[in-house]
Parts: sequence; structure tokens; C-alpha cells
Amino acid sequence: MDTVTSPPPATAAAHPLPSAAFSRPAHPFGLYLHVPFCATRCGYCDFNTYTAGELGSSASPQSWLDGVRRELESAAAVFAREAGAVPTVDTVFVGGGTPSLLGASGLTDLLDATRAAFDLATDAEVTTESNPESTSPAFFDGIRAAGYTRVSLGMQSAAPHVLAALDRTHTPGRAVAAAREAADAGFTHVNLDLIYGTPGEEDADLDASLAAVIDAGVDHVSAYALIVEDGTALARRVRRGEIPMPDDDVLAARYERIDATLGAAGFAWYEVSNFARGEGAACRHNLGYWDGGDWWGIGPGAHSHVGGTRFWNVKHPARYAETLAGGLLPVADSEVLTDDDRHLERVMLTVRLRTGVAAEDLRPAERDRADDAVRSGLLDRRGDRYVLTDRGRLLADGVVRDVLD
Repeated sequence: MDTVTSPPPATAAAHPLPSAAFSRPAHPFGLYLHVPFCATRCGYCDFNTYTAGELGSSASPQSWLDGVRRELESAAAVFAREAGAVPTVDTVFVGGGTPSLLGASGLTDLLDATRAAFDLATDAEVTTESNPESTSPAFFDGIRAAGYTRVSLGMQSAAPHVLAALDRTHTPGRAVAAAREAADAGFTHVNLDLIYGTPGEEDADLDASLAAVIDAGVDHVSAYALIVEDGTALARRVRRGEIPMPDDDVLAARYERIDATLGAAGFAWYEVSNFARGEGAACRHNLGYWDGGDWWGIGPGAHSHVGGTRFWNVKHPARYAETLAGGLLPVADSEVLTDDDRHLERVMLTVRLRTGVAAEDLRPAERDRADDAVRSGLLDRRGDRYVLTDRGRLLADGVVRDVLD
């Protein structure tokens, strides 16, 4: 991608934002950068992503990058104006979409643009998601040299028929090979994503996937139950009766299988769906989300949270680029969180962490209900915190509802 000279940063947002929000960004502070491009659309995906055919000539990686540069500069300018200083960035997460479609040079340009607008902490965690099929040893060498410190690879499954059901295009062994290539390039922090509960998946398929993950030598695994999202190709297949909905009992049994297998291999859960092996392996960027940090989401459809204000960008890449080219931040809408909103979110998120929710963060009636959950075997009381039990993790959403009800 060619470097271009950006115009002055935007001085206002398309949707007005309360300036008070930016006078007190929380620590840690992160940047999320959204890459909206995919080679194909997976049947289960409802993310804000576009194939080349869907975009046509209305947007391109270059117009997107030009917009990202302008939004980064504008975000920094907002902080300088409202807070008197630009916050140091503790974590950067490049997600999508398929960031690896940009290649090592495109991801280098993206990180260079980030550094041009913000100072990164000396120990900043810099993650990029990648599709195994669009990576190579040269790709990993290039992004490591650029300053990326962590890679997250979409594996989903080692079983060909499960990948086919998910409309994934990579070959079953490619994710493991990519993880090893990343390690050879010097990455000590590599994540593999798994999806479990896909119709047609058997216990043996999951066991093979877990064995492959462990054999790959990665230090982080994210394991998500398949969710059928409205508007996806998968949802249409379920509606037509071509495949069944994922079964809750099967999902619970698969989660227990994942937990036991990864636990025996030295992984420990630190969030209900995330497992890390060794010191420093947990994803610091995601912990920032879960533990009340602030972040600015850069890119089409990206969401932000700063100083108790949540805001989100226009979704289409063409409109995103046009808005920034016109001198405005591409904010579609925003909301100022009330005290009740903040309380609800803090409980909902921290209860999913291995560290649990602090008793002082619960209101008196909620503490009583948390004590009921302790007696029911869903929570443990550990000092001044309530922590999900193994059984409670299977019912985490219900535990949250019961405590907050």
C-alpha cells in the first residue's frame, strides 16, 4: 500500500460526542483496528465484513487505509484537545474480517499509521488476527519485524466435514502449520480459535482438534460454542431444516471435554471461553474490555468505549472513507452509560473471569443472590470475590441473570 499525505484531522464527529468523556480515559487504554475485508463469507459469521464482490468499486483497501490514518489522527487530536494529552496505548488489536489479506506490508503500514498518531507503551501487546490460508513464513517474519507481538489464528476445527459445515476454506492441517511458522518467526504468544458444537461434529472430531492445538505448541486457546446468528447463511439452513440447532446439552458436554483436555495440557481458563498456558499468555487487550478499560475502535463499524461513553462508526467502508475525507469523524451514534449501565456491565463481564466479581461491586440484594448461588454450587466465595465454579461456567449467563435479577 502506498503512503499518502493525510489532510488535517477531523475536528468534529458526524454524530456529536460529549467532550467530557475524553477528559479521563481509563488505564489500560487500547486501540481496536477493524479490517473489513474477507476472501469469502463464512456461513456462521455476522461480523461487519465484505468480500470483493460485495464491495465492487465502492471501496478498496487503499481508501480504507486512508480513512484509518485520518481516524487515528483525529482520535489523537480529540484527546489532545479535551484531555490535554494523548493517552499511551497499552494494547493494539487488529481484527476483522481477515487482516492477513493485507499481507505483511499492509499490516506494517497499519501499525506505522498507529505509531504516527499514538505513542505505544514499551511493553505494548500488538495482536493481529489471521486466516491460516493467507499466511506464510514470510508473512510472519514481516509482521514480527514490524512490531506485532501476538497472532490469533482461526482454526475452528481439525475435522474437514466440520470446516465444510462452517464454510471455512482452509485445509484442516494449515492452522497448526501456521502456528508453528509464527513460533519460528519469534512469536511467543499465539492463539488458536476453536468453535465447538457444529452440527455433525462428534466427540472424536473435537478430540482431534484439541490434540492438534496442543501439538501446535500455542500458549492460548479461545473456544466458542457455535451460535446461530440471525441473518447468516447458517441461520437460513437451520430455518429450512437442513441442519439442526446446536444442542445445549451437547455444548455443555463439549465444553467440559475442552476444559479437561486443555487443563491436563497445562492451560488454565481465565475467562469462560479463553484458556492460557504460562505467565503472560492471557490476551491483555481482551482483558481491557472485560475489566473496565477504555478503547477506541478504528475502522468501519468499530465500537469504542471512552470515559463512560460508548460510540460506534458507520458500517460501510465506502461511507466510512467518505465521511473522514469530508473532515468528520465517522461516528454513527453514541450513548452515555448511566451508573446502572456501568454496574450491569461490570458484573456481567467480571463474573466471567477467573478472578470473579468483587463483593463490593454487588448491591446488597445482589450479594444475597450471589450467596444463594454459592449454596447452589454455581459460585465460590473466595475472600472478597465470587468466582464461578466448574458447574457455574456451564451456566454463566444464567448465573449473571440470577444475581442481577
